[in-house]
Parts: sequence; C-alpha cells; structure tokens
Amino acid sequence: MTSSIVKLAGSGEPPALDAPRSGRLRRALPFVAVYVIAAALAVAILVYDNPAPVGSPGFRIIAQTRLTSLGTIAFVAVSQSLATVIFHTATSNRILTPSILGFDALYVLVQTALVFVFGTAAASMEGIPKIIAQSALMVLFASLLYGWLFSGKRANLHLLLLVGVVLGIGFGSVSTFMQRTLTPSEFDVLSARLFGSIGKGNPDYLPIAVSIVLLILVFVWTRRRTYDVVALGRDVAVGLGVDYRREVVTILVLVSVLISVSATMVGPMTFYGFLVATLAYQFARGDSHAEIIPLAIGLGLVTLLGATFVLKHVFAAAGLVTVIIEFAGGLLFLVVLLRKGMR
Repeated sequence: MTSSIVKLAGSGEPPALDAPRSGRLRRALPFVAVYVIAAALAVAILVYDNPAPVGSPGFRIIAQTRLTSLGTIAFVAVSQSLATVIFHTATSNRILTPSILGFDALYVLVQTALVFVFGTAAASMEGIPKIIAQSALMVLFASLLYGWLFSGKRANLHLLLLVGVVLGIGFGSVSTFMQRTLTPSEFDVLSARLFGSIGKGNPDYLPIAVSIVLLILVFVWTRRRTYDVVALGRDVAVGLGVDYRREVVTILVLVSVLISVSATMVGPMTFYGFLVATLAYQFARGDSHAEIIPLAIGLGLVTLLGATFVLKHVFAAAGLVTVIIEFAGGLLFLVVLLRKGMR
C-alpha cells in the first residue's frame, strides 16, 4: 500500500480534491461565455459607427443616447427573462408564457381606450404619471384576480390559467371593437403605441423601472432555493413544508409587475421571454434557479444586443428588432409545442 501511495504521489496526476473545482469551472463556462459576449456587443453598439471623434462633445452626446438604449435593453432582458422563468416555476409547465394571463391584451385595451376617449390628443399624454398609473392598473388587476382565484375552494392554478385565457380573449374583443371606430389618424397613433420597440423607452421612466426590476430580482434570488422546491409541484412542495399557495401567488404578482412595467416601457413582447428561457434550459447543466436565472438573463442580453447591432449596422433596420425576435420566439414555441406537447 505504501508503494501505491508513493506511486500516486509521484505520478503528477491532480489530486481527487481538484475534481469538484474543475466541475465548478465547467459549470461556470456557459455563464462566463454569455456575459463576455454580451459585454462585447454592448461596447460595439456604444462605439461602432460613431461619426464624432472619440472624446469630443459630439461623441459623448451620441454615446449617452446609446447608453439609454443599452439600459432599456438590459431592463427588458432582465424583466422578461425573470418573469418567464419564475412563471414556469409557478405553473410547473415550460410551454406557457406570461402572456397567457392576459397582460398583453390588457395593455392593448388600456392603450386603445386612451385613443378611443381622447383621440389623437392621446399622443401627447406621456410622462411619468401616465406610465405609473398604467402599470399600477395592470398590477392591481392581477393582484385582485389572484387573490380571488386562490381563496377558498377556487385555489386552482389551471382555473387561473383558463380565466387568464378567457379574459385575454375578452380584452382583445373589446379592443378590436373600439379600434374599428377609430379614424385613420387615431389608428396610426394607436399603432405606434402598440408596436413593441426598444427605441421608444422613456429615459425619464427608466431609472424607476430599473429600480423596481432590481428589487424583484434581489427578492427572487433570496428565494431561489424555495422556488426550486415549488418547481417540483404542489404535493412535493407541501410535503417539504413550503406554503405552496402563498409562494405561487407571490410569484404571479411578481410576474404581473415585471410584465406590466416592461409592456409600459417598450410595448408587449409575447415570445421573447419564452425564447431566452427555453435556451437557458437547454444550456444549463441543472434545473436550479441559481443556474437558470443568470443564464436566462445573459442569453436575453446577447439576443437583444446581437439583434440590435446586426439589424442597425448591417441591415439598417433597427426598428425590426422586436419583430425578428418575436418571430424567432414564436417559431421556437411551435417547435417545442410539437415536440413535447403541453407538459
């Protein structure tokens, strides 16, 4: 035995204690790669094709405008990715998207109602009060709905999803009716509001929106281990001592805040969150939220930054960023649906 130990010690092979360290490095590799690519794309967007000399006042003005766009991209990536991942946790279903609860339809209804009531004057009704009131209305709607559906004998997640689908259809029908009564000029104003665009983010509202999303991100991160248990399903979570109903309601309220703030900032984005969350599930080496959430956010940044850079500087079609991403997300949704079904 002594000779074996001496042989092992002199063989030059790494000790067994280094195996966990190498395993951690392999697990960290996707995160490092994703965020390095995201940082490189952010720098490229910031400095590429800037006509002013570096350090000049003109360069700083253009860079400041691009920094606002980068902040909006980061905000959308975090809010949409986080909302989709924790929504999948609450529903124990990776096919569904938060839009199934009717938030996008409610956003469309609110915007249509504003134009229907105020006409083209609604185009000038911008600012912090309007944005905060709009977000608060969507969050209030979600909180009342969840509180009612999860009280007493109605505590059924499938019932909640069904009610969300029905409400979404109802909101869409009312919106369509009001849209048919609008004049062409009013409809143009409404179309500009309903078209999701990274470039239309309000820079005055951005610090408030970012603060809200960061608070939610910190809260979710502190509850990540509890959400790992919630993702196992109601019976397992209850058996392990988790207040499943309270956790699910909390998650759904957080989702409503994230989606409403994101929709108010840049417009509705139905499949973007599903796209980055599904990619994160594929690249993650485990199912824990400690891995999936950072990876989903990183992939969200790479997706939006890459699409923005390519479409703006290669194809001169920056306004099509959300259209292309939503198209890709919709295709991925159909592929996953056809391959796996509603599981």
